[in-house]
Amino acid sequence: MTIALFSDSYLPTKSGIVTVVIQLRDQLIKQGHKVLLVTPETTPEFSTDGDPSIFRVPSRPLGLGTDQYITLPRFKPILEFIKKNNVDLIHSHTEFGVAKAGLKCAKKLHIPCICTTHTMWTDFYKYYIPCGNLISPKLIQMYMNGFYGKFDSLIGVSTKARNYFKQKNMIPKTPSVIVPNAIDESKFQQKHLTPAEKKKFRAQYGISDKDVVLLFLGRVAEEKRVFELIQMCQKLVAEKDNCKVMFVGSGPAYSDCLKLAEKEIEEKKIIFTGFIEWTQVHNFYESSDIFITASLSEMHSMTILEAELSSMPIVVRRDESYLDSVFDGENGFVCDTDEEMKDKLIELIDDSKKRKAFAKKSLEITSNFSISNHIKRTLFVYDEVMKAYPEKIDDVDVMKRMAEKIK
Repeated sequence: MTIALFSDSYLPTKSGIVTVVIQLRDQLIKQGHKVLLVTPETTPEFSTDGDPSIFRVPSRPLGLGTDQYITLPRFKPILEFIKKNNVDLIHSHTEFGVAKAGLKCAKKLHIPCICTTHTMWTDFYKYYIPCGNLISPKLIQMYMNGFYGKFDSLIGVSTKARNYFKQKNMIPKTPSVIVPNAIDESKFQQKHLTPAEKKKFRAQYGISDKDVVLLFLGRVAEEKRVFELIQMCQKLVAEKDNCKVMFVGSGPAYSDCLKLAEKEIEEKKIIFTGFIEWTQVHNFYESSDIFITASLSEMHSMTILEAELSSMPIVVRRDESYLDSVFDGENGFVCDTDEEMKDKLIELIDDSKKRKAFAKKSLEITSNFSISNHIKRTLFVYDEVMKAYPEKIDDVDVMKRMAEKIK
């Protein structure tokens, strides 16, 4: 099969979507499929990858404190690229310029086109669209309904993602199948830290063996509720002398976060690292004790899966996106308020046995998100969509049969 992936996010940009696209592309190729990629032309070294299967389209930096790009695709060259390679199916991982070109190609060539819904744009748009605060959420919803409704099927990365688009005021008749995100363990953790390396790594940040380290890793952005998380952590470190908090990553809210936590940073109780290369992030997971996030805007968090693969207890705010990965009282805590989150963290900080039990359970849970199962589920959806085309699939039936076939 020849599959064309369309994404507005790819290297050198760093994000969960980029990780998903890289993993999917690699795994499809390993399965013997031909995979093309249509994505932005970014920095000079990535303008010409030297890979004939990658088609880079003109783009401009989005700005707004991000490393994202706005694509300015010309349809005809993309169509010729897709046509020349006899593509069987188009799989989009975006909602903007590149995706529109993918939909047009599919319609012109009479081939199926599906889309993975990674983002709830009614929550995100105000942070990433210039003057977004002046735009009504209803307008964004109308655009998304009109856009997503054109696909032959959607892939939801979680129950939350599927339920969102199945609402009466959304696009309930558009097929949507759940294929959870996954982590390629062979790439994420090629090497584990020894106890001596872990001790040395922590020492770089002024962290002792007795300290219990809480880790937030990801985009430092307002929609992740980082300000609320910092305020909760400020209260926590004031109560617990043996607790330190690390914020790993950068983003549009980074400078404001440094100002907010200025006192704790000076006291070396809260640590901000700034941008870290993805190849190095496993060091932070392995050197920390508890993973935390107060975000309510996730679809299916890749960082949660990475933390669990690193045997970490997880403490989150209650949200549908964590239904299949964080189990209250088993591998972490699911909290209804930020205050409850603080109390549960104190409970874990004071109980090393519970931390170890939760850590063990987290690692066990990751077997549900293996890369092999992810690719099997994705290919199952591809096959079902292609068999039904130009008709729509029965998504409930497809999910039932997929569950029976792929455990």
